[in-house]
Amino acid sequence: MNLPDLKKAKVRSNEEVKTIKATNLKSNKFAGKKYYLRTYGCQMNVHDSEEIKGILSNLGFISTENYEDADIIVLNTCAIRENAHDKVFGFLGRVKHLKKEKPELIVAVGGCMPQQEGVANTLKEKYPFVNIVFGTHNINDLGKMIMEGSNKQDIEVYSIEGDIYEEIQYKRDSKYEAWVNIMYGCDKFCTYCIVPYTRGKQRSRAMNDILEEVKDLKKKGYLEVTLLGQNVNAYGKDLKQGYDFATLLEEVAKIGIPRVRFVTSHPWDFTDEMIEVIAKYENIMPYIHLPLQSGSSKILKLMGRRYTKEEYLTLYNKIKERIPGVSITTDIIVGFPNETDEDFQETLDVVNKCKFDGAFTFIYSPREGTPAALIKDNIASEVKEERLQTLNTIINDYSLEHNKEYVGKTVKVLITGYSDKGVDKVCGYTETMKLVNISGAKEDIGKIVEVKITEAKSFSLDGEKIIFSNI
Repeated sequence: MNLPDLKKAKVRSNEEVKTIKATNLKSNKFAGKKYYLRTYGCQMNVHDSEEIKGILSNLGFISTENYEDADIIVLNTCAIRENAHDKVFGFLGRVKHLKKEKPELIVAVGGCMPQQEGVANTLKEKYPFVNIVFGTHNINDLGKMIMEGSNKQDIEVYSIEGDIYEEIQYKRDSKYEAWVNIMYGCDKFCTYCIVPYTRGKQRSRAMNDILEEVKDLKKKGYLEVTLLGQNVNAYGKDLKQGYDFATLLEEVAKIGIPRVRFVTSHPWDFTDEMIEVIAKYENIMPYIHLPLQSGSSKILKLMGRRYTKEEYLTLYNKIKERIPGVSITTDIIVGFPNETDEDFQETLDVVNKCKFDGAFTFIYSPREGTPAALIKDNIASEVKEERLQTLNTIINDYSLEHNKEYVGKTVKVLITGYSDKGVDKVCGYTETMKLVNISGAKEDIGKIVEVKITEAKSFSLDGEKIIFSNI
């Protein structure tokens, strides 16, 4: 059967807010059968997996941590870096052997990878045992595809973004902190980034729908929500309804949920109004992730980032001045095509001026289908590795320096689970997104705790519990 690689979806114009009710199929057909879900990639993928879990649970499946015990295996994939592809294909190699032993096993591959041109057909041709291939624009169809049977290979990947679904029944990973999508896709088209091609153009949810979701989470006892989007501070620009991210952020804060966060921001869209709202409300956490990507204005232009080194520093300083105690982290790419030693030194100059609390650092690797992939990747791998090591050393030093400032202070920590530091340890995050480990027990999880910090490390803090507060 010669299936097209990508199918066209009905497109919602940027001028209208078109939402439809999600198809929440319920069935006992698979009652007691097990699903194994593996997630690759960013926070958006993690939240998409909560939707996938909701779909599978509604069909009667129960979760298993062992893929060999599963009746259906679902891979929610990432396309940002090449090694993400390699990990998926490597795991599919193991699944292939399992499929021979369990021919009734259903194998589904979804997420960003299938949205890339050619990948869906590659899966069809090289991995014919994969039963279902779906994309980021039609997760809602997964239940129907499973219900219709798995004797054939279903490829349903839409090339163009469609409607926004509401009333999705998520199976959330936590009872205390929740992701809340406020938008999908991105219109920035940074030259190295595959996201606009895998997740489509920016589509913002209607503000009332977002607020209703947050109100419901508050009723259920959630202590923290994170507003989620590829570029949250561009929220509302496509709706033309007269409100923007600053408006939304303030309305969410007014609902009174104890902790409000957001990721990820683009410096180009970070407004003075946003800064004022963050500074105004105590329940908007003083933590901002503000991707730099490069400190060289030349490289930033090649990346299509729309700001200069000087503009970034001006914004950074403005945030630091207006939001007391704010913690700022960033993303940085080294080895972008044509990055000279001088360009890299410009990046180090910004890092030394900003002294970030932390950073996600990456070596550039071209992604097929992006404009940057057409530029010769002319930086030697050993040079990239050396620059990354130099950068990480400086970043880690500043991270430790910031963490040492917490020693002796009392901070509020939302305990989210057990720590990997010992059987009697639990962990959670401060308002400024610092990971804290304390001695504790199961009953501590899901509470906001006052903690006195006793020791600082580069990537975490140790502390002693003082008093609990069910806020």
